[in-house]
Amino acid sequence: MAKHRIYTTSFASVYPLYVAKAEKKGRTKAEVDQIISWLTGYSAQELLAQLEQRTDFETFFAQAPHMNPARASITGVVCGVRVEKVEEPTMREIRYLDKLIDELARGKAMDKILRTN
Repeated sequence: MAKHRIYTTSFASVYPLYVAKAEKKGRTKAEVDQIISWLTGYSAQELLAQLEQRTDFETFFAQAPHMNPARASITGVVCGVRVEKVEEPTMREIRYLDKLIDELARGKAMDKILRTN
């Protein structure tokens, strides 16, 4: 079975869309970066390097320094698909990130988004 095209899409080409979605709803790029860091373990410098290298999504998640174990508590629907039911691991990670950005854009508090309480 052929890989979904999102796997070979550069993370850098989608990142501005995440930021734009957040900013359109009054949130910030810093909050988007905080979510990405929480999910993947990338520092600000490491994230910038990934963006500059135009790393594809598959590599971006495969090289993540530390995927947050609390991400398993992320549930809900993104694009009509329940994130907790996605079986393919890389696609699930992508959907987790999509869901977190959606929560940010909907005005959810950062402590709730980052599952800190």
